[in-house]
Amino acid sequence: MPSLDELEKNTGFTTAVKGKVTFLPEPDRQERAYTVISVDDHIVEPPDTFEGRLPAKFADRAPRIVDKDGAHVWVYDGQDIPNVGFNAVVGRPVEEYSFEPARFEHMRRGAWDIHHRIKDMDLSGVYASLCFPSFLPGFAGQRLQLTTKDPELALAAVRAWNDWHLEEWCGAYPDRMIPCQLPYLLDPEVGAQEIYRNAERGFKAVTFSEGPHALGLPTLHSGHWDPIMRACAETQTVVNLHIGSSGTSPGTSDDAPPDVVGVLFFAYAMYAAVDWLYSLIPVRYPDIRICLSEGGIGWVPGLLDRLDHMLGYHRMYGTWEGIQLTPAEVLKRNFWFCAVEDPTTFALRDRIGVDHILVEQDYPHCDSTWPYTQRVLAEEIGTLPPADIRKITWENAAGLYRHPVPAEVAADPNAY
Repeated sequence: MPSLDELEKNTGFTTAVKGKVTFLPEPDRQERAYTVISVDDHIVEPPDTFEGRLPAKFADRAPRIVDKDGAHVWVYDGQDIPNVGFNAVVGRPVEEYSFEPARFEHMRRGAWDIHHRIKDMDLSGVYASLCFPSFLPGFAGQRLQLTTKDPELALAAVRAWNDWHLEEWCGAYPDRMIPCQLPYLLDPEVGAQEIYRNAERGFKAVTFSEGPHALGLPTLHSGHWDPIMRACAETQTVVNLHIGSSGTSPGTSDDAPPDVVGVLFFAYAMYAAVDWLYSLIPVRYPDIRICLSEGGIGWVPGLLDRLDHMLGYHRMYGTWEGIQLTPAEVLKRNFWFCAVEDPTTFALRDRIGVDHILVEQDYPHCDSTWPYTQRVLAEEIGTLPPADIRKITWENAAGLYRHPVPAEVAADPNAY
């Protein structure tokens, strides 16, 4: 599996012309047919994210933005981390998408400015959003922790990001933003205490690594992560497993074109689901809630069929002995699945479990449906029964993340 860090160093994987920046015309506000909660969007951390948020002794080592070779670059503990332009491509023509390091003014402002983000959510008809970090922290906060050899600095940086996310990003519009924390990965006991502390502060979720072994950390099967998993189960903190949070993505041969990785990107969600399922974490912690973010739903019915098929000889392995529920039943109980653009699979929503399907906009990434999110949803689910539409567009997410939607917005998507 190719490393995402290596892929992101390849600034020439597209036909984009270096330095060319074009903004598309400002879109019109979309007609709203549905109340929508998007459970996968992203933040490009603004330059002041960490300012004044780390202890004074770390002031010179805290992440900060510098201007280097015409791009904005993060410097963290003496190391350069590019502000990857691929993190924020909405509002730009597809032919300009690349991993070329970017400047903030080359991104649509909603990528990094919460007030403009809300305006862009209004344009596309998204009521509430759960936002993941981007390249600087890593999707599971791993880059803030594995880039430095100082665990105290790593913890301070994670806490600083979480403080900023809760106070500045979500705090500015608490009815519109669902708080999602970075985990502390270097010590599971400390990480668990952070989950408990953050749950009391209002965090509803944590973005964890889909495959920590790929980051050089202990595997899911080792029991190492049990303190954090127990804390998540006890506090109802949803464990979000975002595609790419292991730092890898599915691929084939080394000389395959980059399109291969792009097409197969969803597949790690299926790999992660199986790995987490057979780690028995959702068996040991039956109340845990695991969400496979940006993984799509097209593969889920096929996996359920395969899990049922395996029942014929799973005793050969012995892994699932003495467990009352089948693997497929645990998958349908403990896992939630996020539709990006999966028009065919909604016909199989009952096989997946219509109560466990969510939708996402993925702003400001290349998979984003912005600014046409309402139109895309209408095309994909507009003919479903109204009760199923409500579940998929907002009710399931509101229940999973304990983020209530005002009655007037639930009744009328134009009410906000």
